[in-house]
Amino acid sequence: MSLSQSTAVDQLTNGYDHHRLSSKRKFDDYAFAFDDDQEDDEEGPLVPVRMRKDDHTLQAAHPITAVLHSSKAPAFSSSSPASLLDSRPSSSSSSSSDVASSSSAASSSSSRLQFFIRMISQGKTIVVQANPEDTVKSLHERIQVMTGIPVIEQRLIYGGKQLQWEQSLADCAIQNDAGLQLVGRMRSTDHPQTWQVMDDMISLISRLCRGEVVPSSTKRIKDCLINYFTITPKDNDKSAPAHLQIFMASSAPAALVMLYMSPINSNKQCADASIRHFLTSCKSALSKHLHSYCAPIVLEFCKLLRKFVKDDNLYESCRSALGVLLESVGTSRGLMVADVKGLIALQDIFPFVCELADKLSRDLESSVHSSGGPVSSDVRDFTAFLNPLRSTILERVGYQIPISVEWQKKDHSNPPYGEAMEFLHAVFSDLLAKMERCLIRVGECLAARAISEDEFLNTEWWSQYLAILKELNVISKLYLGAEERFWMVLRNNKSSLCALIIRFAKRNDDNQWLLEHKDVTDFESRRHLTMMLFPEVKEDYEELHEMLIDRSQLLSESFEYIARADPESLHAGLFMEFKNEEATGPGVLREWFFLVCQAIFNPENALFVPCSNDCRRFFPNPASRVDPLHLEYFKFAGRVIALALMHKVQVGVVFDRVFFRQLAGMHISLEDIQEADPCLYSSCKKILEMDAEFIDSDGLGLTFVREVEELGSRRLVELCDGGKDLVVNSSNRQEYVNLLIRDRFVTSISEQVDYFSQGFGHILSNSRLQKFFFRSLELEDLDWMLYGSESPICVEDWKAHIEYSGYTENDPQIIWFWEIVREMSAERRKVLLFFWTSLKHLPVEGFRGLASLLYIYKSSEPHERLPSSHTCFYRLCFPPYPSKDEMQKRLNVITQEHVGCSFGTW
Repeated sequence: MSLSQSTAVDQLTNGYDHHRLSSKRKFDDYAFAFDDDQEDDEEGPLVPVRMRKDDHTLQAAHPITAVLHSSKAPAFSSSSPASLLDSRPSSSSSSSSDVASSSSAASSSSSRLQFFIRMISQGKTIVVQANPEDTVKSLHERIQVMTGIPVIEQRLIYGGKQLQWEQSLADCAIQNDAGLQLVGRMRSTDHPQTWQVMDDMISLISRLCRGEVVPSSTKRIKDCLINYFTITPKDNDKSAPAHLQIFMASSAPAALVMLYMSPINSNKQCADASIRHFLTSCKSALSKHLHSYCAPIVLEFCKLLRKFVKDDNLYESCRSALGVLLESVGTSRGLMVADVKGLIALQDIFPFVCELADKLSRDLESSVHSSGGPVSSDVRDFTAFLNPLRSTILERVGYQIPISVEWQKKDHSNPPYGEAMEFLHAVFSDLLAKMERCLIRVGECLAARAISEDEFLNTEWWSQYLAILKELNVISKLYLGAEERFWMVLRNNKSSLCALIIRFAKRNDDNQWLLEHKDVTDFESRRHLTMMLFPEVKEDYEELHEMLIDRSQLLSESFEYIARADPESLHAGLFMEFKNEEATGPGVLREWFFLVCQAIFNPENALFVPCSNDCRRFFPNPASRVDPLHLEYFKFAGRVIALALMHKVQVGVVFDRVFFRQLAGMHISLEDIQEADPCLYSSCKKILEMDAEFIDSDGLGLTFVREVEELGSRRLVELCDGGKDLVVNSSNRQEYVNLLIRDRFVTSISEQVDYFSQGFGHILSNSRLQKFFFRSLELEDLDWMLYGSESPICVEDWKAHIEYSGYTENDPQIIWFWEIVREMSAERRKVLLFFWTSLKHLPVEGFRGLASLLYIYKSSEPHERLPSSHTCFYRLCFPPYPSKDEMQKRLNVITQEHVGCSFGTW
């Protein structure tokens, strides 16, 4: 029987769905396999096994639908890595053959050699006699006569090297009674170059494992890997997966891990560097769509390493790389149980989740005692492996979510999933309990002020708490009652959670889950989270969107610069300058925001109307269509408001509740219209509370219509089809009120709200999150972000956030200055603040919420000069006035409204 006809007794442990391999794995040279009969937690010897390539072309089936789950492979044993190379066959497996050929008959002499040739595929040994001067080719021809194996398919190995046809037996230094190995030569393949590269690498590893000294071994193996990835197509070529499958089919992972297990330190270092190079190349040298084909290879590295060196840096690197690949592939495909083909079996993922969950549990326990804590790499890996496990459960039992723990323990229809669900629930319970203790510990430190701000920020493990809580939140949705438990823990530790959010929530993180329940956050944490939905303002002026505005054409020119700009050009920020003025910088930009918002919301421009009970609050004007460009102006207004928020500028304008709820995509109720239209609110309340008999008697004479006044004319609008003929009665009055509110506050301004929303969304990093932005906030939150503090300016707070240059706080001029400020009215203080900083409204935190301290500089100007300001730097400058009266006169001039609203120097 030829090598190509041998019986299949083994499969790839985590291979692909091509033809089953023959009795030895398909490989040309020495490769390595592990004893699969051992338990995962037991260490067994690494065994060298001769392998050959199959004659079948590798199939390029996608691994998502091409995974085999191997049976137990037959065990092999060896006393040393090189034992197979020169071992003599046992007599029981030997068979003598008398070979008659013309060449052998003519050359019998006393120097005639006898040696053994072991046929690896059949486990049999033949005895051959030949003369030292016979060529290797003649030996191949005689073997063909004896076995029927074509010469072209034969390969003879002696001393770890392949014998070349043109050599004589003497040239090969074959000794009497020597043992040779016969393996099948690779037949034709679509990718011979790739097979050859793998051949060369494994041959090199084989030599190293036998203890040979190979110069530049690390570089040579890396060169093989570089060559391998260079050969592999990078685009959507269908052959690319087949190239990657060759790496697995050649048992290269086993070979490299065997080298890593070598007692020779240089071999271990060589294998470490080579495996890490492969991991890096999977991500850097291949396109994303090929990552799914790399995942089973990296999984094989993990399995092999875990069996022998579980607590090892290389193993952890392989595990992290596998997690990254799984994230890259995505969880939409899920994992499959053992009887269904999939990317990686559920049982393959399970051990990683187990060990990472156990490590996180121990690390969280340590962080409670401030003796350590979870690290980012473990949390990231836990997330990467947990996602496909959770997704698989959802795919199979999603229709029964949330799952009752008692139910899933009794379910026997799918044991692998029953075990997974029980395990995941145990992980959730354990980690939630540990996280609760950690949050309590954070709260104790904050309450006792036992940890400084710098120490807080440098407590590395605290920074991982939010990522762990995020995963627990997702798991909680799978189990009945678990979600309530999770959010209760956060409510009970609200202050700790908010502190973690403000200090550790990053712009690139997925923070949306934190805003699902606003009762576990406060204003500062919600503001922090929603502000990260905006792009980060750049400090490089070259990237900013430049504007040169004429004050006399403020609204129209601002519209041209903002509404006509590409949204992407606005994401870096704005650079503002007024025509014929020297001032530039952030201070000028803050003034422009304030002035342009005052113009946009000026009722004379017919875009917005104020609430009758609160003139600070505005909602869109239903009659705005008097201006043909009104919708474009609403889009412009949305952009300006979003830019003001992005630049953290308080503009002195707030939205009515009706407008706010529409921006959030929420329903408008009767209570929501109270400030927008107090008269309509009162009328609707009375209709709903009136005696039913009076309503039914048509005492009000109402039908389902609304009278609308626009541009001095009145018209009737039907609230529903046939509304003018439908009388309001006690049974339909609630519907009447609902339709009346809808027409007045939704239908009549729907276009305006839609265009405003579009403009606002243009400034967000992701325009689709526009509604989410407003849903994440309370109306009061947005008030504070847009309007700032409504409290009178506190002089003591002001004074506490001042630094002096040229003056000291005990100088007469500084003492006089604060005495004069205390005597000012609240409005004059606002004007002074605006002159100084171009801010008329402080953040809700007061001066503490500003970007920097404020400064008072001593100037060298004559006493007759007025104070000047550098608003960009919050800097006020004045000369050392000789008396308090003279200083007061100068300050009175700059705190007049018309003066304070223009700038000093710049």
